[in-house]
Amino acid sequence: MAAGCLWRRLCQGSAFPVNYASRIMQKQCFLPNSNLMRVQLAGSHADTQEPKTNPLVSISDEPETLYKRLSLLVKGHDKAVLDSYEYFAVLAAKELGISIEKVHKPPKKIERLTLLKSVHIYKKHRVQYEMRTHYLCLELKYLTSSTAAVYLEYVQRNLPEGVAMEVKKTKIEKIPEHIQEPVWDTLPQVEETEVKS
Repeated sequence: MAAGCLWRRLCQGSAFPVNYASRIMQKQCFLPNSNLMRVQLAGSHADTQEPKTNPLVSISDEPETLYKRLSLLVKGHDKAVLDSYEYFAVLAAKELGISIEKVHKPPKKIERLTLLKSVHIYKKHRVQYEMRTHYLCLELKYLTSSTAAVYLEYVQRNLPEGVAMEVKKTKIEKIPEHIQEPVWDTLPQVEETEVKS
């Protein structure tokens, strides 16, 4: 009753356009089927029985691949960038509901290069340059293939410059049928003979 009064008031002489009023009415009036779409035709409104279809979502009958562990090894030369990226990757995993097994930092690798400062003599005068490679390892556990694909695409698209990533996936597979039964049950039994001496 109140919704009808509001509808008349909005359509007669309000400052809101009719499209806004129809959106308000669509939110307030519940449709019996949630799969229905609202169709507007040149000033009239009609509910049709057209089901919603999303062309981006694909449905398949094959089962999802399960991963026991997904290990991300991120390496870069700037420690501050890696710390910031660690915060981002952990936050993204928490938002997707992925359980994080552990986050650890393997020891950094230092590569040194020594050069002579002088062209001819003065062998004692040298310059040393070094490249430090910092590592970050992020291990996630118990993922489906679709969740892993979404997470990896999101994390890899936001990878900062000068940072590389290695991904290792540990897949959970069913035990093959020829291994399920113990081998000792299928072997023929050997008769024991007594040895007299």
